Amino acid sequence: MNATLDIQAGSATLPGDLDVPLGSRALVIFAHGSGSSRRSPRNMMVAERLRASGGIATLLFDLLTPSEDAVHANRFDIGLLAARLMDATAFMLGLPEFAGWPLGYFGASTGAASAIIAAERLPSEVQAVVSRGGRPDLAGDSLDRLVAPTLLVVGGRDYEVLEFNRGALTRIPALHKKLEVVPGATHLFEEPGTLERAAQVASEWFERFLAEGSMAAPGE
Repeated sequence: MNATLDIQAGSATLPGDLDVPLGSRALVIFAHGSGSSRRSPRNMMVAERLRASGGIATLLFDLLTPSEDAVHANRFDIGLLAARLMDATAFMLGLPEFAGWPLGYFGASTGAASAIIAAERLPSEVQAVVSRGGRPDLAGDSLDRLVAPTLLVVGGRDYEVLEFNRGALTRIPALHKKLEVVPGATHLFEEPGTLERAAQVASEWFERFLAEGSMAAPGE
């Protein structure tokens, strides 16, 4: 099933692209980085991998309205972006066909910080988090309370961001956490094979940590 949704987030209406492979029983919501949108080609590629390899449904949605995105500061308002992600989570899990589904977040760049904050505040709803080239350090104190299994994927040549992620990993108390360094990759994973590697490890992480509840039928 493919559908375009209007997601209510407070007073804002945000467009989202939902793809549900036949037989899927888990959902991953994507949080894009600053200046990007639900049409991020990198996130779309990862989402396609999740659907193909893990049979995982995906939702890519815009965190800001066009008028909000025109205000540059909004793109870095991590608290606002986290609130939007939490609203989208409540919206999706409130739909009868997704009630009780295990759920994960995939955050890219600054979107990773909003994913961490939202996951820390929704520990019962969010079972796994993956960050790609993310800035988990921008999540503030939420790092110190994050219990969802968390995978940090960083390019080996993204030197400054790699150091931010190394520091963040030491603060996360989750029982399952890992830093995956992709050799040769810079921040945007533009080098041949690097984005594919990031997508592969993300898919494996979600398959592992969303599988426990994935056998339940919708609504059970």
